[in-house]
Amino acid sequence: MASKGSFTGIFSPSYCPKCYHQLSRVPRRSIQTTAKRTAIAAPPIDLDSLPPIDPSKGRIVPASPSYFTARPDSTDHFLQLQTLLRRHQTLPTISAAQAPRVAWRTLVQYRLLIGEPVRAAKYHRILEILQRLNRIHPNAVPKDLKETLEVFKRDVDPFAVIRPPAIIDEDGKTYGVGRRKESSAKVYLVQGEGNVLINGKSLNAAFGRIHDRESALWALKATSRLDKYNVWALVKGGGTTGQAEAITLGAAKALMAFEPALKPALRRAGCVSRDPRRVERKKPGKAKARKMPAWVKRSATTGDEAHKLMKQSRDKVPKAAAKRRKDGLVPAWVGTNHLTGTGVRSIDVLAALMD
Repeated sequence: MASKGSFTGIFSPSYCPKCYHQLSRVPRRSIQTTAKRTAIAAPPIDLDSLPPIDPSKGRIVPASPSYFTARPDSTDHFLQLQTLLRRHQTLPTISAAQAPRVAWRTLVQYRLLIGEPVRAAKYHRILEILQRLNRIHPNAVPKDLKETLEVFKRDVDPFAVIRPPAIIDEDGKTYGVGRRKESSAKVYLVQGEGNVLINGKSLNAAFGRIHDRESALWALKATSRLDKYNVWALVKGGGTTGQAEAITLGAAKALMAFEPALKPALRRAGCVSRDPRRVERKKPGKAKARKMPAWVKRSATTGDEAHKLMKQSRDKVPKAAAKRRKDGLVPAWVGTNHLTGTGVRSIDVLAALMD
């Protein structure tokens, strides 16, 4: 219990703020507004003394933040390539023509590699970064970059496989294989007077069109060798156009076995590389591969609009026709053709007339 004459509560001296006289000296306040903190090191943790951890109650942490995306592996590859490009963008580069030829994985092969349905547009961006990294000078390529590029290369490099040259047998003949669309041809070539047999038939009997005959012998005609070699071709599959162009490629390969110096001339004539084009498939909803059906404008006109259009058509009738209509020579529904021509459905016109 408080003694007599003492104050408690908010009136106690300990609660009231301390006041100074105007002539008294007040201690200078420190510039710091926060209290001094001293770092105290925690004692080392004894891991042996901790209780055992139950694995079933632990939280599984993903190995990569991309785990929460739709396609984590492809996202990691894309981010990894972007990081390598930023890190090595200052290294010396060479032109695309001088860069080493690399066969990158196709979209189907990449999908099978990572097991994700990667979109073609995203993989195209990955290939653009790979081609830029491949242009770095071979002497300046770091080790980590080489290991990363190996992931995206094919298992078998088609550019490293050298096709053995065609061999001329003891009878002085050689052969070449050509393909076009669904057709394949095996063409034998031997020095002679220019005789041509296709599946045991003459050129005119095998191909009725002049264009197909010229296509079949275009490799010999472009190099002026029509009268110096005999041609025996076995062709199957496809139509006449595909068979003729398959013979062209096979004859060019066989001709290069006799005269390798003709390869530049044959390449300029378009007889060295295979034509990969095929017939484009028909799409649903279209008449053909790309042809769209004719578009027809259709208008849902109400009965009131039909009455209005019918009245407008009657106003546009010439005076002579109006007079004949007045005399009863022309029926009242003479304007229906005009109405149907302006986009009004016939059922709406009949409904308007019946009203």
